[in-house]
Amino acid sequence: MNQPLAYVHPGSKIAKNVVIEPFTTIHNNVIIGDGTWIGSNVTIMEGARIGKNCNIFPGAVISAVPQDLKFGGEDSLAIIGDNCTIRECVTINRGTIASGQTLIGNNCLIMAAAHVAHDCIVGDNSIIVNGVLLGGHVTIGKYAVIGGLAAIHQFISIGDHAMVSGGSLVRKDVPPYTKAAKEPLSYVGINSVGLRRRGFTSEKIREIQDIYRILYQKNYNNTQAIGIIEAEMEATPERDEILDFIRNSSRGVMKGYSGNY
Repeated sequence: MNQPLAYVHPGSKIAKNVVIEPFTTIHNNVIIGDGTWIGSNVTIMEGARIGKNCNIFPGAVISAVPQDLKFGGEDSLAIIGDNCTIRECVTINRGTIASGQTLIGNNCLIMAAAHVAHDCIVGDNSIIVNGVLLGGHVTIGKYAVIGGLAAIHQFISIGDHAMVSGGSLVRKDVPPYTKAAKEPLSYVGINSVGLRRRGFTSEKIREIQDIYRILYQKNYNNTQAIGIIEAEMEATPERDEILDFIRNSSRGVMKGYSGNY
């Protein structure tokens, strides 16, 4: 259903049942999978790889060159997985030589006017709310929720199942399973509601809470807290994921618990 008022470069590869609405432009070296709908006035530029059954709403710009002064025109990609919804006026830049790609996982929702910069990774089933700004090289874990108008500093990591409140300025890494709020950004508990919705048991949620009590509410530094957790708590995938995230944080994790929130 390629409308006559849309332009599709002959070098692009579009599945037969893709719907492309009028006034959309699709450049060379673009691949779009089965069942995807492209609204009107969308621009999809070179290097875009869009999966199956996606919905891309009017005004979105996919795979524009990075807003990075070091970008030298190298070939790179912007990859969007299956079953994603990209709402109005979202911008997703393609990667640079650093990683070669910007990657959006499967089943993601990116709401209107959000920006995903070069070399970002957004995990499966994540929600990026209206007006969120992701700087370059940001990593968002699976099932994360980033509240509206949040601004994420470049090279930040946000863990799986984390939730960041709207309007936050994220300058430090946000560990998995946590809620982040306040200014400066702080730990305000674990994302227990989200975890229950995703099938985590009460026992597993209590385990995660116990880990973060040691990390954030016992006045230990991170090295002391990690040692205590390893010594006193049984090794589980969730425990090890949290500890690995903190050990590997290049920018440092967000500040500790405050009872004043």
